[in-house]
Amino acid sequence: PLKTEAQIPVEIFAGHERSTVDIMFFKYFKNKQGENSRWLFFNRNRASVDYRMTKTTFFPQFGFTEAISYNHEKLKGFAPVIVGQVLSWGVFPKAGIQYAHISKNMTIFTWLVCETLEKPDLDYFLLFRYTPKITEKVNLFTQVESVNTFPSVSTDNFSFTQRLRLGIQLKTYQFGAGADFNQTGNNTFTKIYNVGGFIRHEF
Repeated sequence: PLKTEAQIPVEIFAGHERSTVDIMFFKYFKNKQGENSRWLFFNRNRASVDYRMTKTTFFPQFGFTEAISYNHEKLKGFAPVIVGQVLSWGVFPKAGIQYAHISKNMTIFTWLVCETLEKPDLDYFLLFRYTPKITEKVNLFTQVESVNTFPSVSTDNFSFTQRLRLGIQLKTYQFGAGADFNQTGNNTFTKIYNVGGFIRHEF
């Protein structure tokens, strides 16, 4: 089975336009012997507040993602996955294929899932994290994330989000600079970016 850490990391990101709170972790269900089973649980909770918020515009946004995958050793990291998402604008059940490689200093986690609703969207998600040693007590912290939505209806909008983090890791703390980019649209795209700093702690 994959190696997963027991910590629950919480990130606070303060950008020039909005602030976000992000909680994300992986956890295996235990078998009767108390060992990791083949069932992996992925949990992600995000919320953001825009500094320009008024009574009618720039409302807070939130998203809760829960996913369960079946990770058989012979699949070499690939696994079928079911996903449930509760977003600011609705509830979305999804299913597809996942790949995960989780070790002490590197995480590669990605999936391709499709909504099980009528006129579904197709989602591709990628998380890459790399934390190599700089000194005996200090690690580099790098994270790249890509969240992409492809509609099945030609008139609906595409959505592409990239999140970048670069900083230092000291024990259970990580901090540094970051940037979030989002493009939404169809023939023409609205582009939004948010640049700032983050601090992350693993509880």
